[in-house]
Amino acid sequence: MGSGVVPLACSVRGCHQPLTRRGDACVCERGHSFDIARSGYLNLLQPQDRRSRAPGDAAAALDARARLLAAGVGASILAGFVERAATVMESPADAVVLDLGCGTGEALERVAGTVGAHGVGIDISVEAIERAARRAPSLTWVVANADRRLPLLDARVALAMSFNARRSPAECARVLAHGGRLLVAVPAPDDLIELRALVQGAGVPRERADAVAQDHAPFFALEARQTLREQHALEGPALRDLLEGTYRGARHSQQAQHDAVTRLDVTLAADVLTFVRN
Repeated sequence: MGSGVVPLACSVRGCHQPLTRRGDACVCERGHSFDIARSGYLNLLQPQDRRSRAPGDAAAALDARARLLAAGVGASILAGFVERAATVMESPADAVVLDLGCGTGEALERVAGTVGAHGVGIDISVEAIERAARRAPSLTWVVANADRRLPLLDARVALAMSFNARRSPAECARVLAHGGRLLVAVPAPDDLIELRALVQGAGVPRERADAVAQDHAPFFALEARQTLREQHALEGPALRDLLEGTYRGARHSQQAQHDAVTRLDVTLAADVLTFVRN
């Protein structure tokens, strides 16, 4: 768990008091205590916020995405998202950048390192947060459900990010300081359209950004919108990784059909929306 100004709050229902580090735990003034894992992360997930016994992405999906990113698949989109975040981030002393659904932490590590801010990453997957904590131990990594009440104090975050992850507009507004920014990336209409045609039988464009803008309108003004896009010709193992990382390997009944496809031209695209807190 990183050092510095970390505006974490107790996640026990009805408490929400500030958490303070004491040795290998974080505690609130009401006596609720949360142990810090050996790898440095903090698990604040409450039983009522779990969707399953092992919520979030499993190791196989994380491994597949890591191999794809190492091969450059999705790299320019991630870089464009990080560049946008660094552009809009105002970084006074002790500024905090929050990554919702941070996964294994690539985006937060890059943004926090670029702007010199304190980074807090939240994900519901213990496996993902474990890897993030080992990747960047100077940042703060928390297991929690990012689309429920966030375990952070009010109005302490300068920039919140959500890269293809779920979020609560009201909670984002609560934790952001006045004038703070929220950066949201969602799949563009043609994202993975070729893969969707393979898995689902039809590659139908699906617009998401307009609905996101509408959902956030009560709390935020839409400042900017851009689309990031890249294309790849993927073969064999890379195709299987794309399936594992997006459709969790698809259905076993369809596996023979997918294995018969040896090469596929694939589009990756993201709409990036920049919101300003009202």
